[in-house]
Amino acid sequence: MMREWATVVAWQDGVATLHSEAKTSCNSCSARKGCGSAMLNKMGPKDAHVMTINSDKPLQPGQRIEIGIRESSLLGSALLVYMTPLIGLFVVAGLFQLLFQSDLAAACGALLGGIGGFIIAKGLSTLLGDREAFQPVILNITLPPDALRIEPAE
Repeated sequence: MMREWATVVAWQDGVATLHSEAKTSCNSCSARKGCGSAMLNKMGPKDAHVMTINSDKPLQPGQRIEIGIRESSLLGSALLVYMTPLIGLFVVAGLFQLLFQSDLAAACGALLGGIGGFIIAKGLSTLLGDREAFQPVILNITLPPDALRIEPAE
């Protein structure tokens, strides 16, 4: 199970809004200067991910919870997002090459197939995203921020 800690922003009617910071390993890598991912990470947005999750237990803002998602659903999502456009690209490019006997037609077919694959992947992800296997679950809940008070000894 993939695990991540998040901070509760709000809880209302059994639904918690969570704030999770985007983590990268660029700060610990020694190849930062020549790495394209490090450059993209610097240029990209620094904001955090905001998500909602069902929680029967009342939560307070500032409280930290550990959420988890199954590896199988994560791998299935990645397979859907990456392979559907790739398959669409090859299939439609091959079909256009076969029908029109032209490299330009094959290139246009590849473009159409890739875009069509992205559209299909988006549609399938909205259908599959509602399944229970693709939903994150709460694994651990920390104490509320005001539950533990340390008073100095006199």
